[in-house]
Amino acid sequence: MAIGLRQWGRRVTPSERAVPIRAGAVRFRVLTAGSGPDLVWFHSFHDRSAWPPVLDALARRFTVHAPFHPGVQGSEGVETVDDVVDLALAYDELLGALGIASAHLAGHFFGGMVAAELASICPGRAKKVVLVSPLGLWLDVKPVADVVILPPAELRAVMWEDPESPAAREWATLPQTEEENVAAQIEQIQRLSAMGKFVWPIPDKGLKKRLHRLAAPALILWGEGDRANPPVYAEEFAQRIRGAAVRSLPGGHMLHLESPDAVAEAVAAFLSS
Repeated sequence: MAIGLRQWGRRVTPSERAVPIRAGAVRFRVLTAGSGPDLVWFHSFHDRSAWPPVLDALARRFTVHAPFHPGVQGSEGVETVDDVVDLALAYDELLGALGIASAHLAGHFFGGMVAAELASICPGRAKKVVLVSPLGLWLDVKPVADVVILPPAELRAVMWEDPESPAAREWATLPQTEEENVAAQIEQIQRLSAMGKFVWPIPDKGLKKRLHRLAAPALILWGEGDRANPPVYAEEFAQRIRGAAVRSLPGGHMLHLESPDAVAEAVAAFLSS
């Protein structure tokens, strides 16, 4: 059954809750909508929307949970999380607090890395895994663009296959009032700092030594025009995850925003098979 955005159009208003773990030292802000099997979606550095349209489409078939990483948009306690392994364990505890024994895990770039770490460190938590241009490996001959520090003028060209597409223009549009603009800039600094803590100075934090533990069926999605995360990394991930499938889709690095219909269709088809 097709679930493309154009086929149904209406936006979802997710419910919101704060979920504390570790005696309140970490507090997750979690958005949830939809019905069906549980699907946890992990955001990345430049996801400015709390609930992008691709999640609307997925919520037609799944109960989608979108937690914010500690330190991002209302989630707290990033200063108490030591490293990416500890972050994955925090998400393991979050799923326990939500009463979710296992779920489909999916995410883009930094979020894809978190999904892969969680599925590798706690294999029982993952039913199936979808990694959209995941971060976490490193090749000196094909370095990943440092999208945390790139100036805005360069960032847009790197992030989007077509920097003038409607999605890219909407993403780049600044708030209209000075007060909102300042708030948006502060939020962005906090977001990049909170996630950057776990991948600086390069994103190789040992995931390559753990990916063999990922036992769930896995799909790796990549944008054909990804200029931030070279497509060679798709095969690097596939070689380390037993039985992983790789699929390229039209779009750039922000694949889930640039081609939301195609991503939603690919994710739903894989998770439902």
